[in-house]
Amino acid sequence: MNVRRLIPTTALAGAVALGLVTLTACGGSSDAADKGGDGKLDVVASFYPMQYLAEQIGGGHVAVNTLTKPGVEPHDLELKPKQIGELGEADLILYLKGIQPAVDDAIAQAGVKNTVDAAGLTKLEAHGTEVGHEHGGSEEAGHEDHESEAGADPHIWLDPVKYAEVAQGVGAAFEKADPAHAADYRKNTDALVKKLGGLNTAFETGLKNTATRTFITTHSAFGYLAERYHLEQEGISGMDPESEPSPARIKDLQDIAEKDKVTTVFFETLASDKTAKTLATDTGLKTDVLDPLEGITDKSKGDDYIEVMQSNLAALQKALGAK
Repeated sequence: MNVRRLIPTTALAGAVALGLVTLTACGGSSDAADKGGDGKLDVVASFYPMQYLAEQIGGGHVAVNTLTKPGVEPHDLELKPKQIGELGEADLILYLKGIQPAVDDAIAQAGVKNTVDAAGLTKLEAHGTEVGHEHGGSEEAGHEDHESEAGADPHIWLDPVKYAEVAQGVGAAFEKADPAHAADYRKNTDALVKKLGGLNTAFETGLKNTATRTFITTHSAFGYLAERYHLEQEGISGMDPESEPSPARIKDLQDIAEKDKVTTVFFETLASDKTAKTLATDTGLKTDVLDPLEGITDKSKGDDYIEVMQSNLAALQKALGAK
């Protein structure tokens, strides 16, 4: 298991200076960056975890537009020509390379100087590779290629500690892009990091003593969460929530469920639950939702990141037999 550490503020500042966050000076005034003319920093976020950071840190000083609308599976997003054109008009783009190939390509072509890649603000690690990446078409093969380019699992927001590291980097980026409101961005960042610290403590305490440490999920998105809280994630379909598992993998999961006293097969709200329910029926297990928080919809068990993560914690405690 890899050892992780919080990135010091000085290290984050150095990362910004070295270009992990690419920014341009805006003359000390938000007006210099305000192409919308409303006095706000126009921010484009690639999908919900980036949107949440932008809204929490930016507060009333930003106008946030999200490329991935509620209910859309982020991995499969295809941008409309209008969206691609509007990218170039943004004051700042916040995205996570390796999740959405179409977005990665469009951002590379947009040429926006204030572009923040969240993957560059923390250390990525390898997870979810134990089941491989079986793809059925060229579009999904492209997704596989992008994951290889990233070199690791991109689902960093599901670890509150890593998400806090990213938040600090995003806050520094906002301060640089809009110096006039730097103090507010810093205050908002500190408040968000504190909330994420409380969430981390809740997970640490809530999952400290459990009957089993293993959980099965359709989508191997929870590698960082599992590693942070000393759990074992067993994914049915690897990183791609839509790929079909092999018969051998299903047999392995049946054996693991029996050996490790697994009680529950988790599925998510934005992808099909068919495989999870079939496996659960075949092995006599229950099913429940473990939300990878790639989008918020009416089906989400909470209205924002913190609430849905709290629901995830409750679901894990129940499934793992927390004491």
